[in-house]
Amino acid sequence: MSGSYEDSMIDVSSDSFWEVGNYKRTVKRVDDGNRLCNDLMNCLHERARIEKSYAQQLTEWGKRWRQLVDKGPQYGTLERAWSALCTEAEKVSELHMEVKAALMGEDYEKLKNWQRDSYHKQMIGGFKESKEAEDGFRKAQKPWAKKLKEVETMKKSYHSACKEEKLAASRETNSKLESNNNPEAQKKLQEKVEKCQQEVQKTKERYEKSLEELDKVTPQYMENMEQVFEQWQQFEDKRISFFRELLLEVKQHLDLSTNHRFQTIYNTMEDTISATDAEEDLKWFRSSHGPGMPMNWPQFEDWSIDLNRTLSRREKKKPSEGVTLTGISQTGSDQPVQPVKTSSSVSSMEKTPDWSDEDTGSNPFSANGEGNPFEEEPASAVVSVPVRALYDYEGQEQDELSFQAGDELTKIGDEDDQGWCKGQLKDGKTGLYPANYVEAIQ
Repeated sequence: MSGSYEDSMIDVSSDSFWEVGNYKRTVKRVDDGNRLCNDLMNCLHERARIEKSYAQQLTEWGKRWRQLVDKGPQYGTLERAWSALCTEAEKVSELHMEVKAALMGEDYEKLKNWQRDSYHKQMIGGFKESKEAEDGFRKAQKPWAKKLKEVETMKKSYHSACKEEKLAASRETNSKLESNNNPEAQKKLQEKVEKCQQEVQKTKERYEKSLEELDKVTPQYMENMEQVFEQWQQFEDKRISFFRELLLEVKQHLDLSTNHRFQTIYNTMEDTISATDAEEDLKWFRSSHGPGMPMNWPQFEDWSIDLNRTLSRREKKKPSEGVTLTGISQTGSDQPVQPVKTSSSVSSMEKTPDWSDEDTGSNPFSANGEGNPFEEEPASAVVSVPVRALYDYEGQEQDELSFQAGDELTKIGDEDDQGWCKGQLKDGKTGLYPANYVEAIQ
């Protein structure tokens, strides 16, 4: 490429696209497109980290408060309503982890692959597409730029001739005004003016001719530049269209309101909270911990020589089959009647932290801060015994186990007077279960 063309590219007289060298903004757009891919990937990556962090915080919050509610004094339908908050957090956390996975596994990877297929790095630096755009515009602009350089040269010559002609005319006029006018000098000045006028006319003709030649190549120049520009308009159109489709997919992943599972979470939460029934909770508490509890009132006990058959206050009668207490599930005719769980059964479980402000040690009749001081001390620890469930059982309270017929568990406490045993499932959870629902494994 000639040096004059290089110089013309530097001398940009306006901001128009048609000026020599101003196509570089279109070339730069190719490099900008690659950088925008990186920016969008970073944007998605940061959002994915936020989604993951939020999901983890929700999970930790739900787990901590579920434990507090389970161990606390709240009971019944209101306890389930409170726990629904924790369930919502756990379920929504799962959805946000899915959002994170979609952003990184689908959107991020899709954008990364598209960038790799659309922008190709060169060994010497830069992108192949940028060089193609640069070469295309240079080739289209070169003939016109060459003619433009000639026009600039002719214009400069013409303007210089005009300046000389004006200067010569000024000298001639001044010479005529001088008193000691030398005819010979006056003649020379007049000849100089005529010569300058002739030069002006020649440079003007050359200048006008170069403009005509430039005008002739301008339509072809415009057509060639339009073709190259349109080529890279289409390249940019692909990037914009791809970004648009990708952002719509990102919107689908972020918009949980369109996810039927998201709606189900809050419908279930609303149903659980709406099902809170103060009357039912109070009725359950009355039957389980209040005046509705069964009581083996003291009766006259006759003396018998057979000590094993002597009645004692600790031998509580089983409730009749006709009695139904809140919190005890009804089984079919092929299953045994479930025992009633009283406070003595619950005391066999490990105590949860007391949420009340009362001083538990203020009862003068309490031997160890809990239980009946007149009861005998519990026997020594029982050896663990493997047992198998004969029937399905669904725990009705937090301290009860749930299992299916055929499940194996470990008996870790003797059967109490109400027919309850303490056991441990294979997952490590401990709790109470009806003793007549299992059998020892031989």
